[in-house]
Amino acid sequence: MIEVTAAILVDENRIMIARRKAGKHLAGYWEFPGGKIEQNETPEQCLIREIKEEFLVDIEVKEFVGESIFNYPEKDVKLLGYCCAIINGELLPQDHDKIEWVTFQEITNFKMAPADVPLIEFYGQKRNH
Repeated sequence: MIEVTAAILVDENRIMIARRKAGKHLAGYWEFPGGKIEQNETPEQCLIREIKEEFLVDIEVKEFVGESIFNYPEKDVKLLGYCCAIINGELLPQDHDKIEWVTFQEITNFKMAPADVPLIEFYGQKRNH
């Protein structure tokens, strides 16, 4: 099973989602960006590194949101979601062809990657507490 992180980047009441480029696994799907945890790396360190590589910004990892396990035909993924905030820079997508800032209500209008869907629910539960 591959352990992967997901950044739920929040700015006021909007969440950033990114669309996967053509040619990538799940091309055209929207996701919370992140990536595979490398050896000797914490999930938080992974998110800081991945978001820097994928968007050229610095983030602060805030709180753990939840975990999603999903069995894709080609791999099993354990996705760890964290609320994050941009602390420096402007989003410049490197691995995605589009980004959107959406409200929690609007996110259902997007075709989200299957492993990311449970994180939306977990985030909604955290928001309401």
